[in-house]
Amino acid sequence: MKKYATAKEYLRDIPAHTIERIEELRAAIGSAVPAAEETISYNMPVYKLNGRALVYYAAYEKHVGFYPTGSPIVVFADELAKYKTSKGAIQFPLDKKIPAALVKKIVKYRIAEEAERAAAKKKK
Repeated sequence: MKKYATAKEYLRDIPAHTIERIEELRAAIGSAVPAAEETISYNMPVYKLNGRALVYYAAYEKHVGFYPTGSPIVVFADELAKYKTSKGAIQFPLDKKIPAALVKKIVKYRIAEEAERAAAKKKK
């Protein structure tokens, strides 16, 4: 497996038929957290804010994977019911547009979650 150093490098290698959905996902994430840095971690793209990972994404043959960690999967379970999910992952099928409003809500939830974590750490 190729090791990626940048998100740009990763994006050059994704299957052509996934590009449209990946770009929709990236646009939704980017608009929810414009100050985030898009980089690579665990050999896939991640958006980081203040040095902390918020959400990851990846392109696959039959879907786009979105990895917002486990808690948003629980919090947004009703809205995610029509998608395949697991403990920390959401699969968006390639034949449907990315639900941008939902992605933005999840990203904003993750921002708030990380802010709470940072505030709790400061109190210690």
